[in-house]
Amino acid sequence: MYALVERMYPLCRSITGDGVRATLRIVDEYIPLHVHEVPTGTRVLDWTVPQEWNIRDAYVADAAGRRVVDFAASSLHVLGYSVPVSATMPLAELRPHLHTLPEHPSWVPYRTSYYEPQWGFCLAQETLDALPEGEYEVRIDSTLADGHLTYAEHVVPGQVPDEVLVSCHTCHPSLANDNLAGIAVAVFLARELAKRQPYYTYRFVFAPGTIGAITWLARNRERVERVRHGLVLACAGDPGGLTYKQSRRGDAEIDRVLRHVLSASQRPHRITEFTPYGYDERQYCSTGFDLGVGSLTRTPYAGYPEYHTSADDLDFVSPAAMADTLAVCREAFDVLDRNRCYVNLSPYGEPQLGRRGLYDSLGGRSDAKQAQMAMLWVLSLADGEHGLLDVAERSGLSFDTVAAAADALHGAGLIKA
Repeated sequence: MYALVERMYPLCRSITGDGVRATLRIVDEYIPLHVHEVPTGTRVLDWTVPQEWNIRDAYVADAAGRRVVDFAASSLHVLGYSVPVSATMPLAELRPHLHTLPEHPSWVPYRTSYYEPQWGFCLAQETLDALPEGEYEVRIDSTLADGHLTYAEHVVPGQVPDEVLVSCHTCHPSLANDNLAGIAVAVFLARELAKRQPYYTYRFVFAPGTIGAITWLARNRERVERVRHGLVLACAGDPGGLTYKQSRRGDAEIDRVLRHVLSASQRPHRITEFTPYGYDERQYCSTGFDLGVGSLTRTPYAGYPEYHTSADDLDFVSPAAMADTLAVCREAFDVLDRNRCYVNLSPYGEPQLGRRGLYDSLGGRSDAKQAQMAMLWVLSLADGEHGLLDVAERSGLSFDTVAAAADALHGAGLIKA
């Protein structure tokens, strides 16, 4: 995963353009993608697909021709969606177009102007402070023209057509944690799920933030009805503990599963309530769609000083953190896939488990007593209304123990899904 982040990191991504396409071509080497191109001007819900932005070069050069701000050194140096400019101007005239972070003088901020024609540069405050008065050459070699918005999907077929949606944004330039770590975790999660033959069908969406998710929703009104659960992945590689932001509903099955998995794992974590701000969970949870989609991050949106700055670099993310995020996704989706409601086929009194060899099958197990209790709990709650997650929560037993007990009882013909 870390190697994938390294490959994607130098590319200049935005809500449209060749940087997004180049990123998706890399992802396509790992998992096959179905890429969609949506033309400029297309109406998508209450929005319109904007013009496509591409950039080849940009710089601010001093009187000696030395580039004091250089897009070639980092894609963060240009205000996203800057219109083209070629001019010479004094520093006083240039200053309003220069963006810095005075509180972190060595960092370069990430700034954009998607829907208002502007141009600008981002640089370290210490670089700006060192600029002498004088004339500067300013050049942004960009185009803003009719084109397309690009997003992609990857589907892992399941046993049923009901879907789990996994979404991550592809619109940020050189920011390793937000958003590349989320893309990397999603890619490797898809590869692992493909080896499992999962119960649900898993749909992975790689799209620019906000406008991309809105475009996907607009183009998939009928498919949305199949989405039973969903997860937005972002900020997946920083050193902080995990944070799960619940869906707007707050009681969706994905909310219960993540609460259970994070609590049972004893990992440092936080569960937060839904707010209509953040990543694309707010689009999927909008009142018209009201999907059960939560958001999994490590340190959440805007919650770390390095957020949307050059300090969100390859040193800020770690293989260990991404592996931990992937493990939680794997555990959560394992619970989703196995959570069933059962009906007790011998509901009058406790069935004789020993006669069916169910007790004998536990011989020698260190958790034999727990496994036995799990069978009794499953039988007790196998009323067609309680799922295995209900059993785990009520009994205090692990989900794996409860699911194994259900498998044994099902095999003995005592319960049916």
